[in-house]
Amino acid sequence: MHLPLPAPAAVDRRRVAPRALAALDGLLRRRIGERIPVVYLTQRCWFAGLPMYVDARVLIPRSPIAELIERRFQPWISPSRVRRILDLGTGSGCIAIACARAFARCRVDATDISAAALAVARINIRRHRLSARVRAMRSDHFTGLGSASYDIIVSNPPYVGRRQIEGLPAEYRHEPRLALAAGADGLDSARIILRDAAAHLNPGGILIVEVGNSETALRRAYPRLPFTWLAFERGGGGVFMLEREQLQRRKVMS
Repeated sequence: MHLPLPAPAAVDRRRVAPRALAALDGLLRRRIGERIPVVYLTQRCWFAGLPMYVDARVLIPRSPIAELIERRFQPWISPSRVRRILDLGTGSGCIAIACARAFARCRVDATDISAAALAVARINIRRHRLSARVRAMRSDHFTGLGSASYDIIVSNPPYVGRRQIEGLPAEYRHEPRLALAAGADGLDSARIILRDAAAHLNPGGILIVEVGNSETALRRAYPRLPFTWLAFERGGGGVFMLEREQLQRRKVMS
């Protein structure tokens, strides 16, 4: 309907044109009849207050990590020392772009195994005019990064277990399965990240990972790792923080 966001009060008095009503009716029918998520119908959503282009090639941005970015990852790291960030499994690029906006002097690598997802990420990078500081790269976890190291590694990887994925609402079937499914227990990706992240973190660097409903399984799998589980004002959970030195001391094995 091409209304401003946020909309001033005067918008409430506008009369909606017949063409706009017909378009809205068509979207509502698809949302109800086909169970398509709204943001795939509108191809637009917001993450950390920033508009993002989204389609069915990528997971819908909804991570509580947005709150951490808005706080510039404080108190877990001093923002003044952050120069390089890795967004592992970037999808739409929302986390990478929000990080680049939050850290104006920082360079961000946005990686994904999916070429289709990277195409969407590049659309958003261009729209936010961040091509000079945000680099979209194809990589299966850390395999395409060489010896690169970062002050922050942040990831919203696949974390849904086999049994759980079959019970998800129909809306989730429109999202790329590659971005959701993570083996029998939902930890396939998390294990790789915990095994290899320390080698790509600078001294004093931190690892931030969302594992959602697989939090309990991860705690059981790594009972000796000193996870810091983060809380969020706007809801959400299943996000942990670890320091590079904690990962090194525990000698995490796959």
